[in-house]
Amino acid sequence: MIAFQRTLLAQELVAALQGKALLGDAHNGLFLAAPRRTGKSTFLQGDLRPALEAAGVVVVYVDLWADARRDPGVLIAESIARALEAQLGVVARTAKKAGLDKVKVGGLEVDTSRIGKVDGLTLTDALRLLHANAAKPVALIVDEAQHALTSEAGEAAMTALKSARDQLNQPGAVKLMLVMSGSDRDKLLRLVHTAAAPFYGSQIQRMPPLGPDFIAYVAALIEAQRPDLRPVDQGLLQQSFAVFGYRPQFFMAALGQMLSPLAALTGRFEPALLEAAMQQQAQDEAQMESDYLGLKPAEQAVLWRMLEQGPRYRPYDAEALRFYRDKTGHPVSVAQVQKALEALRQRMPALVWKSARGEYALEDAAMHRWFEALVQAGRWPPRPGQEQLPFDEE
Repeated sequence: MIAFQRTLLAQELVAALQGKALLGDAHNGLFLAAPRRTGKSTFLQGDLRPALEAAGVVVVYVDLWADARRDPGVLIAESIARALEAQLGVVARTAKKAGLDKVKVGGLEVDTSRIGKVDGLTLTDALRLLHANAAKPVALIVDEAQHALTSEAGEAAMTALKSARDQLNQPGAVKLMLVMSGSDRDKLLRLVHTAAAPFYGSQIQRMPPLGPDFIAYVAALIEAQRPDLRPVDQGLLQQSFAVFGYRPQFFMAALGQMLSPLAALTGRFEPALLEAAMQQQAQDEAQMESDYLGLKPAEQAVLWRMLEQGPRYRPYDAEALRFYRDKTGHPVSVAQVQKALEALRQRMPALVWKSARGEYALEDAAMHRWFEALVQAGRWPPRPGQEQLPFDEE
């Protein structure tokens, strides 16, 4: 995979996190949403993190999907604990060698074995200690932050981070920067859109996809390595990239196949690349249709309601129960709805996501775009044997 740097975007976000931007609220928390596999995590780790470090910031990064089996609250605490342990360095190691369970650092009594744990040093104290010991601002980047809402400990961690931000930051002095990213804007909204949400009042920003500058970079690489292909049609490359849903992994994989010396390709590669993108798009749509058609009637009705309602979805209200009855042709009880939702969650891969508060959403936001495309074409709901309809990913 090529390394394409988004230096300017990273520098702009660093300034916003530091409170140097004229407008915006990023210094109180930056919330970035971008579809899966569009380069979000690559940007956070390969561009934003180095830019923050170059600006004299201690960066803590945690991906809540790195290990889906572990509680997201524990993952957040452990990431802070590792950063703190690295900063404490000799002090912590000396205490451990001496058999000391606790050591005084920065005016706080630290349990060296429980740093960052909910029942040991609080997250607020751990972050305060990390800042004091490093004598630098701290940035905590939480990738796939919406996953924190799937457990009580994860929700508690988010509330603690909000408290830490309020306690550490002062007007004109940002000591704790929070970056929360998510692959689903609807789920990420649950961190900010109600009075009970940990970061109520913050705004979700859509992370811009890779654009023409990325395509120009790729075209320049092709022309440098394959002079016989000059000039590369950047317009067709951009069109193919859009059909691939702006997902560089799929785009570059297909491009590699087109340019491989083993490829039995005649003529220009750009039209073949666009054809490959359209085939991938059709496969994605066919998989969603197959998943939907493979469901039981009650499960289809529940999923249909979720697709139609989006973040407004309420599984058990009177309108929802009436909707299920109309689509299935018979009454559907609350218990049957619960059973259908659980079945949708247990599928591999799961079709439905559930928060610790009992809120439900689609696992893959791309299903909303697929649904909307079929509705606009007057072809919803899908039926066996129905012709495929291409849809564009944002």
